[in-house]
Amino acid sequence: MKRPIIITLSLLLAAALCAAGTVAYLTFLRPADNPPADACAAKGTRPRVVAAGASMTQGSLGADWVGSLRAAFPAYEFVNAGSNGNTTADLLERVDSDIVACRPAAVTLLIGTNDVRNSVPLDDYRANLRAIVDRVKSGTGAHVALMSLPPLGENLDAPINRTLTGYNAAIKDIASQTGSGYLPLHERMADVLRHGARTSYGFSFPLAFTVAAQHYLLRRTWDEIAQAGGRELLVDHVHLTDRGGAIVTELASGWLTGLAKA
Repeated sequence: MKRPIIITLSLLLAAALCAAGTVAYLTFLRPADNPPADACAAKGTRPRVVAAGASMTQGSLGADWVGSLRAAFPAYEFVNAGSNGNTTADLLERVDSDIVACRPAAVTLLIGTNDVRNSVPLDDYRANLRAIVDRVKSGTGAHVALMSLPPLGENLDAPINRTLTGYNAAIKDIASQTGSGYLPLHERMADVLRHGARTSYGFSFPLAFTVAAQHYLLRRTWDEIAQAGGRELLVDHVHLTDRGGAIVTELASGWLTGLAKA
C-alpha cells in the first residue's frame, strides 16, 4: 500500500516543481520579445522604436504594452529593451548596446520604479536619467519620450507615493531640458485611482509569483487577478494590469502618431 502512495506523492511533487519552474521561467527568466541582442545585430528594414526600461517594459509580469504597440504599428519594428529589476544605473550601463546600437528612430523610456523601491537618492536618479537621455540623443537621431512613473500601490497618499513625486518631477524637468517628449503616465493613472478606496503598496516576490502562476497556469487575465485583490491598475502593486497597460499604449500611440505627422 505504501509504494503506490509514495509514487503518487512523488509524481505530484514533480508536477508541482515543473509548474513552479515554468512560472519562474516565463515570469523572471525568459527574454523579452525581440530584445536588442536579436533585433539590433543587423540593419533593420523598418524604422525601429526601442522601448527601454525595467520589468514593466519587458512585459512578462503584467501587461505587454510593447506587444500592443507592435500590433498597432506594423510599419515600425519594436525592440523591447526592458530588463527585470533594472534601475537607471543598470540602464545607463547598457544604453550603448541596447539602445544606441539599434539605430532607433524613436525611443521610449519608462525607468525609475526600482530606483524608488531601492531608495536610490534622487540626485543620483536625476543624474543617471539625464546621462541616458544625453547618450541616446548624442549617439542617435532618435526622438525620445520619457514616461512618468506609475504609482506604487494604488493609495496615492501612501508614503512611498509621496516619495515618488520627486522622481516624477525630475522626469518632467529632464524632458523639458533635453527637448524630449513627456508622456504623463502617472497623471493618467492617478486620475483613475483618485476615486474609491485603494490598497496601499504591498509588493513582495511571493505575491508576484502567485500572480504570475494565476496568469500562466490558470489563464486568468491580469485584470481578473488584480480585481480579486482589490486592485485596478496594478496587478501586484507594481506591474500593470491590462487596463494599466492600455493607458501606456494609448500615450505611446499618440506620441508615435504625432511623430509620423510631423
